[in-house]
Amino acid sequence: MINTLLRRFLGEEEESAPSAGVLDTISAALDRLEPRHARIVAAFAYLLSRVAHADHEVTPEETTAMEAVVREVGGLPDEEAALVVQLATLQHVQHRGTEDYLVAREFNEVATPEEKRRLVSCLYAVSASDQQIVTAEDNEIRQIARVLRIEHTELIRLRTAHRRHLAVLRRKG
Repeated sequence: MINTLLRRFLGEEEESAPSAGVLDTISAALDRLEPRHARIVAAFAYLLSRVAHADHEVTPEETTAMEAVVREVGGLPDEEAALVVQLATLQHVQHRGTEDYLVAREFNEVATPEEKRRLVSCLYAVSASDQQIVTAEDNEIRQIARVLRIEHTELIRLRTAHRRHLAVLRRKG
């Protein structure tokens, strides 16, 4: 941070932030789409996979839900949506960590406020597809929402639509 402030003070250009290389791999499979739209779809797929993997298990229901979201968001045929989800899942499993943040940050930079809200809603829908949103998934969605600069009240509104699936609110016994 001090280096950044010093560079600004001295009038030097900042180094460009590293881009999310995993999006290049995923969006390459979407070459028939306009480049911005391909990156949006790639980021959607990656972030869906990130949340689905939060509990270290991706159920068949979650995979089906991710494919449906990618199909709808991308306007893709079934086979292409399935391929994009497979690529996103592979990229997430191989890279995680810093890439998780970079993908969310890039999505924040290129997406409209409506696209950001739609993503968070879809993250909850995929998490709920197996009838339970575990705390790890909920926390992952919250982290993504923070990077997307979604207001807390908006996040709660989006989360409320899936309230019955939140494991933290279910009674034990």
